[in-house]
Parts: sequence; C-alpha cells; structure tokens
Amino acid sequence: MPTPHNNANINDIAKTVIMPGDPLRAKYIANKFLSDVKLVNQTRGMLGFTGKYKGIDVTIFASGMGGPSIGIYAYELYHFYDVDKIIRIGTCGSNKENVKVRDLVIGEDAYTLSSYPKLFFDDNNKIFSGDKEIVSSLYNHALKSNVIVEKGTIMTSDIFDVYVDKNRYMKNYDSNIDTLVSEMEGAILYCISKHLNKKAACILTVVDSMYEKVELSSIEREQALDQMITVALDTVIE
Repeated sequence: MPTPHNNANINDIAKTVIMPGDPLRAKYIANKFLSDVKLVNQTRGMLGFTGKYKGIDVTIFASGMGGPSIGIYAYELYHFYDVDKIIRIGTCGSNKENVKVRDLVIGEDAYTLSSYPKLFFDDNNKIFSGDKEIVSSLYNHALKSNVIVEKGTIMTSDIFDVYVDKNRYMKNYDSNIDTLVSEMEGAILYCISKHLNKKAACILTVVDSMYEKVELSSIEREQALDQMITVALDTVIE
C-alpha cells in the first residue's frame, strides 16, 4: 500500500532491502549491480529500485540523511510493505586511531543520544543491536573479500560531527562505551527493527578521520564504496 513517502505497490518491494542514504547512490547501485531493474519509488526524490542480484530479488531504497529520515522509510518498509530485513550501507567517520579511512565497519550494536527511541517507542535505551546472523554474514563476506574490516559498537549522532570540535563533541557521550565510528542512522534502524521484530544490520565505509590527513578522490571513494556494496549484496543471497 502506498504511503505519504512511498508510492510503490506492496509487490514492488523485495523482502530484503539494501538502504543507502543518498538517492543517487541507490540509482548507481541498481544500475551497476542489478538486472531487471524497476524504479518503484520516486516520491520526494527518495529513489527506490527493485531488481535481481545473482537471481535473487532485492530492493535498493534510499533513506535520506539522519535518524528522522531513516526512521520514516525503515518503519514504513517494515510495517506497511512487510520487509523482513534492511541492511544499511553508508559512510562514517573514525572514532579510533586504528580504524582507518577505507576500512569497513559492521555495527554489532549502535549507541545514540537521539530522542527518537523515547518519542516513537517510549524506549529509554541508548544502545540497540543489529541482527547477529546478518552481522556475522557481513563480516565473513568482508573477510573473504580481503578488505580490512572491524565489527563492534558504532555511534549514531544527530549531527555531522566533522563540523564541530571532535573533543567537545565526544564529551557528550559515555566514555565507557567504546565506539569505532560515528554515523547518523544506524541506531534508529536497529531500534525500529527491535520493536517491529524485524532484522537489520549496518555496514559502513570509513571516509573521514581526525587521525589521518586523507581526502579520497571521487574514483577512490567509488572503489571503496563498491567493496561495501558487493559485501552487502553477497550477504543478501547467502
């Protein structure tokens, strides 16, 4: 059934969704990696595509940026379109010196100070977990791809922390919670999947670090993201 944010029919959406933030990245993934591609949503410019990857149906659906945006699209896909699992693919900034630009990070758990869990579900928790089976599968596929990968707790922020003093920013968070990277959507996806009894996982590419003076070119960024995309898609067909 269409919603205010999604004009797809229920049969247009696969049971598994790969969810980048950027609508144009969704288009890029669909065109490069899928066959028999169909545009299933373009409401508000939030593009969604369904096609086949190695013969398996998969939907690529953009979330937009930040918790409130992924909160809308993930909730609607789970609740109205009966999606079983969502794998978020995105970019992040390193919180640790040993987590380098171009590394992949898989979120076993996600820690947030966002008000979303309390406002939507009356949930006071700050840490939410990804689906263990999908997290394990993502990690194993990443290892097989010979990329550097870490798994652990990620931090979900309401702000793009590159624009603020990192030390001041980090003082707001519990220093006893060891986080690998900062990003802006993972904990909200995990919170929704918990309350709707669905499955979710996040795999991220590190593109920024306060510890490195590295700026990826457009080609380098594309190559790094393609590794992550392939790992996520190979996990779908397992």
